[in-house]
Amino acid sequence: MAEQSKIEWTDHTFNPWEGCQKVAIECDHCYAESRDQRFTGGIHWGPKAPRRRTSTQNWNKPRRWNAQAVAFHAAHGRRQRVFCASLADVFDNAVDTSWREDLWALIRECDQLDWLLLTKRPQNIAKMLPPDWGAGWPQVWLGTSAGTQKTADQNIPHLLNVPASVRFVSAEPMLGNMDLARIPKKKLGKHITIAQNALTGIDGLGEIGPKIDWVICGGESGTNARPMHPDWARDLREQCRSAGTSFFFKQWGNWSAEIDRDRDDPDWRADYSKASREGWTILYAEGGTGFHGDRVHLMKRAAKEATGRTLDGQQWNEVPRGPMEGDAPCPP
Repeated sequence: MAEQSKIEWTDHTFNPWEGCQKVAIECDHCYAESRDQRFTGGIHWGPKAPRRRTSTQNWNKPRRWNAQAVAFHAAHGRRQRVFCASLADVFDNAVDTSWREDLWALIRECDQLDWLLLTKRPQNIAKMLPPDWGAGWPQVWLGTSAGTQKTADQNIPHLLNVPASVRFVSAEPMLGNMDLARIPKKKLGKHITIAQNALTGIDGLGEIGPKIDWVICGGESGTNARPMHPDWARDLREQCRSAGTSFFFKQWGNWSAEIDRDRDDPDWRADYSKASREGWTILYAEGGTGFHGDRVHLMKRAAKEATGRTLDGQQWNEVPRGPMEGDAPCPP
């Protein structure tokens, strides 16, 4: 379990337990499942698989980071961020309830850290929060994964309905275009649904409600990685910029966008021939492969380190300011 995390948007990763199961197409090539397969034969993955609680030594790591809060703030001018849990899900039904209670106690104790809880099961959040949650603990950021419009429509309303100091969405792996301005909010009738702009909180009736504070976007990595069309990432970035929402571009993953062609570009035939010869993937913005529709890109498989993290020539490393960021850290 990493202390200085390789995940660009956090400082540490902490896993109170390990194990999970697939719940959406974004999970198809889960790196955590592959890791479990490699080290345990996959015995902690699936609906009936036991989850494995990590060691006492591992559980003491956040206490050590918490004790280092003053020094970290002096060096970096901000609080430490802890991603919990990268190899599991805090709101997993299959996890022993007492383990989650112990986790809440640890988070309550280590309040000089900002805890980032990212879940694929936001429908479980409300019933699994601690009794003293109130309007949300100021050191806890709640997030949900959503890499397609379908998953966004399913998950984001649950996140918006839970009190939280910071809410975020991880669109990784991003597998299609997403419009966060039209997230279903509630039904008025059998065929009428009010939509909400999840980035501004404004719904179809003009009422203002909870909103998403941060969006993380990234392509998939790994042996079976699926490509991300550049326009998907660009459009999500522009949605965030229009709403004043922090946007973080994490990675392209294992595909690079080599050639960009519009459908009426006469050079597309030569590019198609090149793609066929060299095994590239042809991706179009509407979702799918082949020369169908507009904004065709030829995607070439490449190492994650080679594809990098720049979008339109720059890195996007925006992170929202948490409610405790202005407070000087307390010595242990």
